[in-house]
Amino acid sequence: MTTSLLFYGALGVISTAVAFYVNRRLFGAGGAGRVSVLEGLYYVFGVVSLGLGWYFNVRYVHQYGHEATYVGYTKALFSNWASDSAAQDYIMVNVVLFPLWSITDGRRRGVRIPWIFFVVSLFTSLAFAVAFYLAVVERQIRYSRVEPAESSTSYPQL
Repeated sequence: MTTSLLFYGALGVISTAVAFYVNRRLFGAGGAGRVSVLEGLYYVFGVVSLGLGWYFNVRYVHQYGHEATYVGYTKALFSNWASDSAAQDYIMVNVVLFPLWSITDGRRRGVRIPWIFFVVSLFTSLAFAVAFYLAVVERQIRYSRVEPAESSTSYPQL
């Protein structure tokens, strides 16, 4: 395990923990209750994506050593016309659309500091961050049905 993998792994764990912590009212006693089937599916697919992504990222870092940077990774995405198409989709979704969507939608729904899910996507995987966001939204919807007054967005947006 390299220093960079440990560093980015730690940032992934920390950003995910922050997202859980600031939305802890959804997960604790009196929160949204048990995990629903839909929420459970989000968690399963998010964790599977996280595991697969880390498997390939570890291999990438070991293969390219000191050249394994975000810039080098992005350049490697554009290695042929098919991967160019997929890479531009991935970049547009991860860097532009996901932050706009999760921040706007999260604020409307009462999710606390919704921008943290974009940060999570930078250190884990896009699919994990989207699945995690959708699971939190699912809990927020159920929580709002139980505690309507708490679901407003009157809290400060960080």
